[in-house]
Amino acid sequence: MPKPRASGFPDGSGSSSRSSAGQGHPRLRGAAAGFAAACVALLLAGCTGGQGGPAGSTTFKGTAGGQAPLAAERLELQLNIPWAAVFLPDGTAIISERDTALLKAVPPGGKAIELGKVPGVVAAGEGGLLGLALSPGFASDRYLYAYLTAQEDNRIVRLALEDSGNGRLSLGEPQVIFTGIPKATTHNGGRIRFGPDGFLYVGTGDSQRRNQPQDPEALGGKILRLTPEGGPAPGNPFGNAVYSLGHRNVQGLAWDSAGRLWASEFGPDVNDELNLILPGANYGWPTVTGAPHRPEFQDAKVVWPSTSESSPSGLEIAGSTAYLGALRGQRLWTVQLEGGEAGNPVAHFTREFGRIRDVVRTPEGGFWLLTNNENPDFVLVLPPPE
Repeated sequence: MPKPRASGFPDGSGSSSRSSAGQGHPRLRGAAAGFAAACVALLLAGCTGGQGGPAGSTTFKGTAGGQAPLAAERLELQLNIPWAAVFLPDGTAIISERDTALLKAVPPGGKAIELGKVPGVVAAGEGGLLGLALSPGFASDRYLYAYLTAQEDNRIVRLALEDSGNGRLSLGEPQVIFTGIPKATTHNGGRIRFGPDGFLYVGTGDSQRRNQPQDPEALGGKILRLTPEGGPAPGNPFGNAVYSLGHRNVQGLAWDSAGRLWASEFGPDVNDELNLILPGANYGWPTVTGAPHRPEFQDAKVVWPSTSESSPSGLEIAGSTAYLGALRGQRLWTVQLEGGEAGNPVAHFTREFGRIRDVVRTPEGGFWLLTNNENPDFVLVLPPPE
């Protein structure tokens, strides 16, 4: 089986259906992949200690793709298909469950507590209660944003998280701020995050409608950029909500230290992607996938030729390293980033804990990894990288 390769380093390759048929393997450019892997190893070398954890946790050490061991504590929170998590200023985690439409709160060192069910969710296939984002003005407005599948579409709502006393939170009534994102059994997208510019970025899927991603007026197969009230953000390249196009099923969004936006994306049966997102850029689906070196499309920065190794979902960036959870690949990938280019991926915890849906930075600078195994699900806690 071919190894995943970065499209920005000289010794890599990738197979082709973003290489359109017959285009061959993407070439790599930039710094040496070995240097990037060594940087990842050095970054993670300090993540080896287990100091114990709260009740219900167990500490594991997983091999890091031949690099330094990476430690994780397992928190048994009895979750049911969690999809996303965000942290409140006091360290409480809020978790969405896709099929139950429940929001759950996990106070520091505590157990999961049901906050309530988000009304209007119609869960089926890959649809349900999906991404979460915390308002940049949460201290004053108390808004939690959620991406959900409704009866007719995928949409975005916001709910106030009210303090009901005795340290407990309650959910306000949802306000619908954006509608009309196409829905289907699969390819619903669903990741939402506020960017450094204060606008809400939304990853959508093609919803099995192959005419959507290349249409700049359609909402499927896009990254959208919205105001907190749900309108098109000022300066969007097409004068509407669309920020980038030509996507198949965006699953992760994160910004590096220079403010560059990166996104993880499912390929079809080949060519999962890590992309550097530029305003107005076209990432090729359904015409191509991967890195075909065609001037009208943006090449992916990392291409996994086999989706059995990846199907990347949640994405987080710390320092110069990207962390990606893999669903079908059942592992955590790390990728060194440098100047808008990407090194070769390094695998961690391969098939040790099952499917990893989301990767979330903790207030302490570590990570939560949400599993997606349905039996029930748990959280892996990684310490901060040194």
